Amino acid sequence: MKTFKPTEVLVIALLAAVGGAAGSYFAVNRVAAPPAPATAPVPSSTPAPAPEAPAPAPLPASLGSEEKDNIAVYERVSPAVVNITTTVINYDYFSRPIPEQGTGSGSILDPQGHVLTNYHVVRSAKSQLEVTLASGKHYKARLVGADPDNDLAVIQIQNPPANLTTIALGESSSLKVGRKVLAIGNPFGLDRTLTTGVISALGRDLQSERAGRTLRGLIQTDAAINPGNSGGPLLDGTGRLIGVNTAIFSTSGSSAGIGFAVPVDTVRQVLPELLIRGGVRRASLGVQLFSLTPPVAEALNLPVNQGALVAGVAPGGPAARAGLQAGNQEAVIGNYRLPIGGDIIVAVGDTRISDAQELIALIQKHKPGERLNLSVIRGGRQIQVPVTLGEASEQLEEE
Repeated sequence: MKTFKPTEVLVIALLAAVGGAAGSYFAVNRVAAPPAPATAPVPSSTPAPAPEAPAPAPLPASLGSEEKDNIAVYERVSPAVVNITTTVINYDYFSRPIPEQGTGSGSILDPQGHVLTNYHVVRSAKSQLEVTLASGKHYKARLVGADPDNDLAVIQIQNPPANLTTIALGESSSLKVGRKVLAIGNPFGLDRTLTTGVISALGRDLQSERAGRTLRGLIQTDAAINPGNSGGPLLDGTGRLIGVNTAIFSTSGSSAGIGFAVPVDTVRQVLPELLIRGGVRRASLGVQLFSLTPPVAEALNLPVNQGALVAGVAPGGPAARAGLQAGNQEAVIGNYRLPIGGDIIVAVGDTRISDAQELIALIQKHKPGERLNLSVIRGGRQIQVPVTLGEASEQLEEE
């Protein structure tokens, strides 16, 4: 018997703050490294010409300028948005196959049929992939590359048709709260739906309850994102992709006006490696960190009030080999138990850090095998600890 799994959207929970200003608990075993120089084609910021189609009917004169802009963006960009269906074959007690399906959305990147989507849409290594174009035609697809830490993946349409409409990549570094955005996707299986909203916040760090990962630097929007929108584009007012819709904050599984997207600058950073290597080389420090803030430092009577407190060290990892030390005592602040007595990282090279997030951002700029000098507070005095970054490996989930 064939069963249909409700279309998924990644549902997240905000990282808890300690004492309001204490910061968050971070795992730094997997952090992004900049991609190696790429020779594979990277999608340009100009979309490929769309297949010829009948001219759209004239718009009513009563429409406002914003409505006309929305219609123009939708008509131009929606042919580049696809429906992705995944099928996983499971077996019952009698070894009878039970197909289970899920759906998501994606954006066509190039004429070769590469499609950008979420990792959680295609995460099962056993998935059979099918892409439905705006024309209604169905094509088989294969997984090209996956980046679970950023919830990104690239698949490729097999034997793609000529004249695919592709999406234009924008940039996210200059985005501002309040800027208009549009989302196109396939919520609840409804083909190519448009919703609009604004950017509500930037730089959100969110813990995925399902995947057990922290997604960093996300765009928050009030544009409705529902199950099936996952992997679809978040667009600016001109129709350029500025994010990949990935998560909602919800207790019901449907939109509550709080949606999140992976920024396009993150996509640009990892896309060459996904196309060339099928994955992203990630630098691993092999530690767990807690962001040290002045209130926590005062409560614990620490010699510095900013930095990254080493809460745990992975046995045999880069930090362990370098001699970094984790706390061996516990302090209770509110409802939290914090490891204390360990090293406090305050700088990488000549760059001071104020919290764990800044340390993570610095590590993201380096590659596995690179040697860094960490400035560490230990026993009340500052010392230098050289460390050689390791490489974290990723595997697709089997379901």
